[in-house]
Amino acid sequence: MKKKIVVLISGRGSNLQAVFNANISGAEIVAVISNRSDAQGLKWAEQHGLTTHVVEHQQYTQREAFDAALMQFIDHYQPDLVLLAGFMRILSPAFCLHYAERLINIHPSLLPAFPGLHTHQRALESGCRVAGCTIHFVTPDLDCGPIIAQGVVTVRDDDTVESLAHRVLQVEHQLLPQAVADFIADKLSIDGNRVRRKDAATEINCLLN
Repeated sequence: MKKKIVVLISGRGSNLQAVFNANISGAEIVAVISNRSDAQGLKWAEQHGLTTHVVEHQQYTQREAFDAALMQFIDHYQPDLVLLAGFMRILSPAFCLHYAERLINIHPSLLPAFPGLHTHQRALESGCRVAGCTIHFVTPDLDCGPIIAQGVVTVRDDDTVESLAHRVLQVEHQLLPQAVADFIADKLSIDGNRVRRKDAATEINCLLN
């Protein structure tokens, strides 16, 4: 029996597409849910035969109420994995704990550096020589969960926010499907704040110059 994945998006859904196109053995994306009805990724998902839902966060005055409604939609599918693929909402502790160790996020920085928003701008302003992305399990502490994989790109002297974001996104599209495949294959275990692989001695890392 295939393991079920629910994917949460807020925008284009390019990481959703990367995971879908990877055709991961033993995995099935059973639903795509967005907090925005105008998310471009919803149309793509529908065109590829995926079930979609919209839970508009603006209809809820409290974050906890939105999260509770979102959980109802997710739990209907009884997923093995909930994947945050460009989902631009801070989730409540109750939500994070409800999906503990089966909730994965991709963040566009090399955590613990630059949690939160505007990561590429902050990397450039800080004079970083490298930037990148992090795939991690989600905990109630924002962008602080156990790290599954990190991908690195060189920061060029002529980089803009847009050019740096483009190259980091390319690495995200490589790393996320592999991390999901490892989760689906039960290759990941959490040891304190570290993620270990059962059949690999090294982490997944990419350097894109």
